[in-house]
Amino acid sequence: MSQVIDSYRSSMPPTATHGETFAVVAWRGGEEVFAFHGSDYATPCGPGVTHISWSMAKSMTHALVGLLVDDGRLDLDAPAAVPEWAGDGRRRITLRHLLEMRPGLEWVENYVEGENSHVIDMLFGSGKDDHAAYAASRPLTHEPGTHWVYSSGTTNIICRICGDVIGGDGPVERRERTKTFIARRLFEPLGMRSAVAKFDAAGNFVGSSYVYATAADFARFGRLYLHGLSPTGEKILPYGWVEAARKPIATDPETGNGYGHHWWTWPRLPGALVATGYEGQYTIVVPEDDLVVVRLGKTPAEIRTNVVADLVAVVDELRHQNV
Repeated sequence: MSQVIDSYRSSMPPTATHGETFAVVAWRGGEEVFAFHGSDYATPCGPGVTHISWSMAKSMTHALVGLLVDDGRLDLDAPAAVPEWAGDGRRRITLRHLLEMRPGLEWVENYVEGENSHVIDMLFGSGKDDHAAYAASRPLTHEPGTHWVYSSGTTNIICRICGDVIGGDGPVERRERTKTFIARRLFEPLGMRSAVAKFDAAGNFVGSSYVYATAADFARFGRLYLHGLSPTGEKILPYGWVEAARKPIATDPETGNGYGHHWWTWPRLPGALVATGYEGQYTIVVPEDDLVVVRLGKTPAEIRTNVVADLVAVVDELRHQNV
């Protein structure tokens, strides 16, 4: 067994190098093969405790789009149904451009309070009541499909498009219908009993940032991206949806990681899909090895590479050895 896994089994990783680690779990072949849950933090921890997804929710948004595409209710290559864009160049933006984070809209994804940041203004400032309207109001700065910018606003535009299709008169009915759709078509078939999706005041799923679930339920979601199937073998996602998610269409210049359709790829883990979130949330899916690893915690950006190194070591060990 790896030194990293043994260290988690014997003690908590030091906060000086890893921040707070709430949970690390690994599932292989549909079974939990390793689980660590932190303690002695201000944040409650344990197998039954839910934690925020932050941007791991973006990968759940990808699944939501897949359900509606499979139903024949969304077309990736049709112009995105955003009324604000009807009279200008933004009308050329497609749903595929949005999934690829290449709509060409102005956006600053900066998490440092006090600095220029569209994401902070959207979630907590002037856009907090209607995230999609805030994001859709951004001007076009590049031709759609030509320039990649990671954007939580882009995801929330997608969520409003999904909400429009699912329907509902007024914010309350819209929220309840979308919540029911997500629960019945995604969470329940996967056995994600703890999962709760959050909505803004306009009734739209905040698919950029807000799903709460246990570590085990984040692992259950990750299992969906092994083959696009439920645990009972029911087809959930369209054929080819997983492959599209992990086919890089851009490279993040800061990290060198690839980006597909609302999922990341890491060069150090060939073939894997990675959902990531603020402060060090990770769901790593390795389809060829039937392996999912989840890490939840609160880690400052400057030491997050230590967490990533641990997770790569755990995945490498588990994918090459029996547990």
